[in-house]
Amino acid sequence: MGYSKILGIGNALVDIITMLDDDQIIRALNLPKGSMTLVDRAMSERIQLEIVNEKRILVTGGSVANAINGIANLSVPCGFLGTVGRDELGKLFEGEQKSQGIQPLLIHSELPTGRAVGLVEPGGERTFATYLGAASELYPVDITPERLSGFDIFFVEGYLVYNNALIMAAAVAAKNAGLSIALDLASYNVVEVNREVLNELVDSYVDIVFANEEEAKAFTGMEPLEAVANLAGRCDIAVVKIGKEGAYVQQGSLLHKIPAAGDLVVDTTGAGDFFAAGFLAGLAKGYDLEKSGKLGALLASRVIRVPGAKLAEEEWSEIRKIEQSL
Repeated sequence: MGYSKILGIGNALVDIITMLDDDQIIRALNLPKGSMTLVDRAMSERIQLEIVNEKRILVTGGSVANAINGIANLSVPCGFLGTVGRDELGKLFEGEQKSQGIQPLLIHSELPTGRAVGLVEPGGERTFATYLGAASELYPVDITPERLSGFDIFFVEGYLVYNNALIMAAAVAAKNAGLSIALDLASYNVVEVNREVLNELVDSYVDIVFANEEEAKAFTGMEPLEAVANLAGRCDIAVVKIGKEGAYVQQGSLLHKIPAAGDLVVDTTGAGDFFAAGFLAGLAKGYDLEKSGKLGALLASRVIRVPGAKLAEEEWSEIRKIEQSL
């Protein structure tokens, strides 16, 4: 096939996507709207009791795991490194990866598999409360040359920045192995409390950085157009997503404005993950930045039409056909 091979590292989670009629539950739980908040096991169980009568779906998740799923469905060889529990959710996660043709480099823990409760309001805005569980048991010693071998691009989940030692070890190991490193900035509240480490990563290790408008503002203090230029001066390729306006992609002084590919919104869960999936898959296939960006926008436009970050095979078949004409 000749495509570059992509390895993702991140939190292996199962998403409990919950469709709400309003924001009453979010306010009652005192969760910051539109962000991801880490919670302990007791809080996660409390939240699940609060939503017991709401409409829910269960899907495998985790930011980079979602992206790797998208990459696999675009026929790019890929793998995922993370930790799951020895429980039914862990079996669900591993089985899903294998069924999608993803190479599962999974470590098993005695803790329960992590789960993220996604609270989705009318209009699609989602608020996540994440209990990491087994996902928290990923350590620097797990980033071995053997696990990195054969891969060309290493996609690192920004949420891992809460474990500074792990994310820095991952970056160093990938650089030493000659991989290009892509980093997603995860969430604006993650950026706000981890700016020092993220600065070191972007300035010294990262080749490709993804941020949405809020994350870019939290990281650089700048509006999107200035932020993408700032980031492009610090790494090779910068991507700043601006919602329904599309995205900016910049390499050196070359700037592309990528239009959004649709405006039907049911649930924004996975939109950024799927943009990254399309963009990285495009690069792996040798596409230029503009076509890679358009592929990312196409995937993002399709995943926001459905609850959760999974698309049916019919959708993927249509996406692969459209890809040929981008």
